[in-house]
Formats: sequence, structure tokens, C-alpha cells
Amino acid sequence: MSVDARGQVVLPKDIRERAGIAPGDRLAVVFWGKEGDVCCITLIKASCFNGMVTELLSPMTEDLAGGGGSR
Repeated sequence: MSVDARGQVVLPKDIRERAGIAPGDRLAVVFWGKEGDVCCITLIKASCFNGMVTELLSPMTEDLAGGGGSR
């Protein structure tokens, strides 16, 4: 893949097909850095990302709502 002058990239067709990415799909960009430099960039389908965040945070919000936190 390459980046054009406008900063755009084209995902190859075989990757789009394997990932089930269709025109109009929204992708979340997640990146990790080390010592101020970005070392990894990941694309996640926004619909999957929303579910992952909800699943991750749900136990915490339930715990807070129930007053089960220990301080």
C-alpha cells in the first residue's frame, strides 16, 4: 500500500473482501506509540469497535452503579 499526496490509502480488494469491508463502512483508527513515535496503526470496523468498548466497559459501569468499588 502507498499513501497519496492527500494522505489517502487504498485497501487492496482481497483484504477488503476478507475483512468484510464494503463501501460506506466506517473504520476506527487505533494506534500505539512508544517514546513519542507511532509504531503500529490498526483499522477496526467501527461496528465491531463499539461492541468491544461496550463489552470492556460494561463490567466497570455495573460495578460503579452498584457501589461495589473498593476505596
